[in-house]
Amino acid sequence: MFYDLNVPYTANHAELQRTLAFLAELGYNTVALSVSFSGKLPADLTCPIPSSLPFPVPHSLQILTRCTLTLNDPSQNHRLNSLATAYDLLAIRPTSEKTLQQTCLSLPPIDLISLDCTIRYPFYFRQKTLLAAIERGIRFEICYAQGILGTGEARRNLISNATQLVRATRGRGLVIGSEAQRALACRGPWDVVNLGVGWGLDKERAVEALQREARAVVVGAEMRRRSYRGVIDVIYGGEKPVVEENVVGKGKNKNTKGLGKLVNGGKRKADNSTDAEEAQRAAEKPLSKNEMKRRAAKARKAAMGEDGDRPNRVVESSTESKQNTKVAVVEHEDQG
Repeated sequence: MFYDLNVPYTANHAELQRTLAFLAELGYNTVALSVSFSGKLPADLTCPIPSSLPFPVPHSLQILTRCTLTLNDPSQNHRLNSLATAYDLLAIRPTSEKTLQQTCLSLPPIDLISLDCTIRYPFYFRQKTLLAAIERGIRFEICYAQGILGTGEARRNLISNATQLVRATRGRGLVIGSEAQRALACRGPWDVVNLGVGWGLDKERAVEALQREARAVVVGAEMRRRSYRGVIDVIYGGEKPVVEENVVGKGKNKNTKGLGKLVNGGKRKADNSTDAEEAQRAAEKPLSKNEMKRRAAKARKAAMGEDGDRPNRVVESSTESKQNTKVAVVEHEDQG
């Protein structure tokens, strides 16, 4: 499965529909629609992306929601938890070295650090800071669309910043997204892999940036939303399914057998099964010790004969055999 976790959401639904359809044709399976905020956050943090888009979406495409917050001031992070609950993914775009260091080391858990690679940063990416963020489960995102369709300076900055990120992270924890506002800026998964190789990534790492690392971002975000502190998630608590009974109207139904009588305004009695069902339930019910003893005594009685007939026959036969033995002894003495 291939992931593109940065597709800007626009009000131009026709262009957005073409972009999503083209991404599905290229082989992507999961796409995140992104909404960007910069500066002071609005009072209403409800996600503007509708749960069901007003146009048909390819069936093979899974749609996620994402919020990208441009962090200019370190004091803007007081409502990150509200943003994290309103969207599927939360990404931070720092603009200075101080905000980047704060995002990597001390911010609440986020999903992505998305750097604008088309501008020239006045500082170097420090390896220790970036690796600390990766150890916390945060991934770094590189977006290629603005560098492809932008100016020559944007392309140079994209290659320079991407090469620095690969060097500082040692090729780990990187995710490649498009940030394509139209279908023309999208590229196929293997074209993106070739871009990653040109930035200094190994081919395996470039493939992982579109598959394994991106999937880890989605799964980690879901675990943070659903589970307890991102560690324990109750999938099934053993709840019994609720069986809804079809309540018949007031009175009795002559054509229906075994439905029971209706009392108290249409409520059905508990005993509403047929005799065959009751016999089947009784057969499946485990026997008690007293019942087992009673059945064993009944079986022994049946084996020995009903009403004591067999013991009487045994006694009679034994008496007759004794008399025959005495007659045989007397005859033997007379012959002697």
